[in-house]
Amino acid sequence: MLRPARVRRWRCIAASAVVMSAVPVARPERRDPAWPGRVGWAVLAAVLLWPLLVASEFKPWVLLEPGSLKPTLRFVGDFFPPDTRPDFLWRVAQETWRTVAMATAGIALALLLALPLTLVSVRVLSVSGLAGRMAAMPALVRQAVRLLLIVLRSVPELIWALVFVRVVGLGPTAGVLAIALTYGGMLGKVYGEILESGDTHATASLLRNGSGRLQAFFYALLPQNAAELTSYTVYRWECAIRSSAVLGFVGAGGLGQLMDSSMKMFNGAEVATILLVFMALVWLADRASAWLREALG
Repeated sequence: MLRPARVRRWRCIAASAVVMSAVPVARPERRDPAWPGRVGWAVLAAVLLWPLLVASEFKPWVLLEPGSLKPTLRFVGDFFPPDTRPDFLWRVAQETWRTVAMATAGIALALLLALPLTLVSVRVLSVSGLAGRMAAMPALVRQAVRLLLIVLRSVPELIWALVFVRVVGLGPTAGVLAIALTYGGMLGKVYGEILESGDTHATASLLRNGSGRLQAFFYALLPQNAAELTSYTVYRWECAIRSSAVLGFVGAGGLGQLMDSSMKMFNGAEVATILLVFMALVWLADRASAWLREALG
């Protein structure tokens, strides 16, 4: 014989099972409910992209024509094996050191240019902006600085290099100055966006309690955003190394100028060696960025 309490428990369980079996089970939708919008956006993108491809005369099938395919295959075939002559490797090592030095010096000068411009351009470090509406003069100065950053980054480093080659002559100096100006504008813009997108409560508290702009930056903004700022800076240093290859074609020195002379002589083996060195430099920059992010995280 079952006890009354146990009988009542079994009755409750049976009633719950009946109720649950009576509830209809929701079946998953077989179709994505958002597919009309996605298809519409895809069609709109294709409609807008087609005139752009026509205007740019994008014709990739030209690469498969016999007049283009044979020289391309012949030049690519010369890449293997890469040139490993000791005298050429020694020259590559010298130009690699010059390229890294040019990129590092350019980024250092870009930092010296971008940091003060960033401190002036960000709203979060404005004392007058704490009360709500910003005063007219600080707002005007901030807009002028942001306009300067736009001008610096809107001119490609190749154009700056052409200008400085005429001023200071051939050599790495023109490349360093070109990288400094263009990357100074890029760093200033992105630094400002990083600082303003984070938590600004600590910065506002320090400014309201009488601290200066530099104190609020070093004790509030910088510790919170140090990892992201460092990661972007290392990424820009990596971009500067790649840019030095292009700047070398206009006489700025480094691996780019060595590659230019090798390509003019149609020496694919030397070009392959230089490209491998560039890949190694980019890999080292990526590893350095990961290590710094982990250290600052």
